[in-house]
Amino acid sequence: MTVGEALEWGRRLLQAAGRPAQEAGRDVQVLLGHVLGVERAALYAHPERELTAAEWQRLTALLERRQRGEPVAYLLGHKEFFGLDLLVDRRVLIPRPETELLVEEVLAEARKRLRREEVPIVADIGTGSGAIAVALAVSEPRLPYLYACDSSAEALEVAQLNCQRHGVSQRVRLLQGDLAEPLPEPVDLLVANLPYVGTEERELLAPDVRDFEPPEALFAGPRGLALLERLLRQLHERPLLKERAMVFLEIGHRQREALEALARQLWPALRLTCRRDYAGQERLLILAF
Repeated sequence: MTVGEALEWGRRLLQAAGRPAQEAGRDVQVLLGHVLGVERAALYAHPERELTAAEWQRLTALLERRQRGEPVAYLLGHKEFFGLDLLVDRRVLIPRPETELLVEEVLAEARKRLRREEVPIVADIGTGSGAIAVALAVSEPRLPYLYACDSSAEALEVAQLNCQRHGVSQRVRLLQGDLAEPLPEPVDLLVANLPYVGTEERELLAPDVRDFEPPEALFAGPRGLALLERLLRQLHERPLLKERAMVFLEIGHRQREALEALARQLWPALRLTCRRDYAGQERLLILAF
């Protein structure tokens, strides 16, 4: 079978499984490019190229998994985030574009402090694949070290691979434990992209997400607030934040009011800011102490 024929066959196969035509076409292009080790543009430059038996076998195996709904990022074993190619598999959540907003906000504050000749201590809580911590470490080499915490040993294995992949293993200190508890010292900037989907919203999720991504990285109680609220209480009860610290939280689009109410109850003088994502949804809550 030629490249051109494989593209058409794969598109029809995925469409028959319920994928929209545009998505099906894109998915088969990405998967075939992955199998052949070429950019997507090269597929159309040489549609007459014949696939070897091994290439055809690999493509059909990947398409069968995609037919069953497995996310493309897991099929490829990697995902781009903040300009970095990150390793991902079913041990970790797939990084989302809106989480790049979190990185941008933390970077902006870190650089503001660095310009004042302050060197902030940064912690990423619920690091998963290490996406946020690695992006921060690569983007701002003036940060001597960062902490990255997760309760999952398996997730930290993936994070370690990404730290090695991007040359920041010596600067990103991986810690296992409950939320911010493993931190050995108070921090200046704390960022968290914790699970915030409610179990009552489970059936509203796309099957690709609901059936394949780790549930412990998605769900946090009926309304999705359990871990975020527990983190706030943990930060209030323990000396984990330095003076003038800031906390950056990715949140669900209907969670701002509940989290703001709890934060103001715990810290009456707190300054709060909310940022919207690319879709206009309230997505980032910033706490300034």
